[in-house]
Amino acid sequence: MVLFFSTDGACKGNPGPWGWGWVNHDTRETGAGGGEYGTNQIAELTAIREALKNIDSTTDIIIETDSSYSIKCLTEWILGWKKNNWKNSQKKPVKNADLIREIDGMIAGRTGSTSFKWVKGHAGNEFNEIADTLASDAAETFN
Repeated sequence: MVLFFSTDGACKGNPGPWGWGWVNHDTRETGAGGGEYGTNQIAELTAIREALKNIDSTTDIIIETDSSYSIKCLTEWILGWKKNNWKNSQKKPVKNADLIREIDGMIAGRTGSTSFKWVKGHAGNEFNEIADTLASDAAETFN
């Protein structure tokens, strides 16, 4: 059995107050939080990290997100960053590297499979909309 989760991040000002949210499609369990000052990229990645904390590591999962940045960080770009000692193509330190490394370690420690699926944001996808509302509401509490 594969479980689906949706994640989303929000930022008021980018950088500014930020929030994250996730929802389990099956149980409709949710999580949300945020902080006073961060970026949308931090919010999107944090949503994935927090979802992973709430998923049994033996369960096969698909995480749906509207963040192509997060998906590319965790599935494509990370390969080059690891080879290049966490430097980007301009030979500068990778932004959000600590968070990306933490998520990568969480995924590596899972025995269940982890996949990502991009979904269009703000397009009526029920679970993306729930995650977006959770993230936006969380960001508002720090605004």
